[in-house]
Amino acid sequence: MSDPYAARTAVHEETVDGYGTVRLLPLDAKADAEVVHVWVSEERAAFWGMNGLTRDEVADVYAHLDTLDTHHAFLMVRDSEPAGLFQTYEPEADRVSECYEVRPGDIGAHLLIAPAGPGGARPGWTAALMRAMTAYLWRGLDRQRVVVDPDVRNEKAVDRFVRQGYVLGPEVVLPEIDLPDVYLPEKRARLAFLSRPVAFPA
Repeated sequence: MSDPYAARTAVHEETVDGYGTVRLLPLDAKADAEVVHVWVSEERAAFWGMNGLTRDEVADVYAHLDTLDTHHAFLMVRDSEPAGLFQTYEPEADRVSECYEVRPGDIGAHLLIAPAGPGGARPGWTAALMRAMTAYLWRGLDRQRVVVDPDVRNEKAVDRFVRQGYVLGPEVVLPEIDLPDVYLPEKRARLAFLSRPVAFPA
């Protein structure tokens, strides 16, 4: 089977033993809208905040994101199969900066795992994608600490980060953002942090 993503340039490529090769491709708002829309429309993705949006509205959100220098979105592809949606942001340019003291070298991240296929749950799938994500943040972007801000009600996500070595921070309230190009409702989040020495000890 041909790889529909083969011609696209990856910002990072990581081979995970027993899993496959993960490539991080800059998200193409138009070309990737269909697959991303399916993911964010599922009930399990309610905390992503896009339930109810049309495919074109999802495309518009990511087209706007693509105009920013501080926020970036990537399609995670395992071999030739879309496997996740990964976003990075500069904390000092994000509302999370109002809720904790940003350090030099910090980078924010969001991760949405693709739904399980017909074969059901895939052991090790999430850990492999998170390994590729953090490897890019450490080696590709040379950052020192990752901050994540899952919704406090999203216990699965919080537990997932803890299992990967993240240290829980405080519960915070991310303020509402109401601008012409973007609207984000107030969000009660649980901050968590992963330091580079923890993930890659000397």
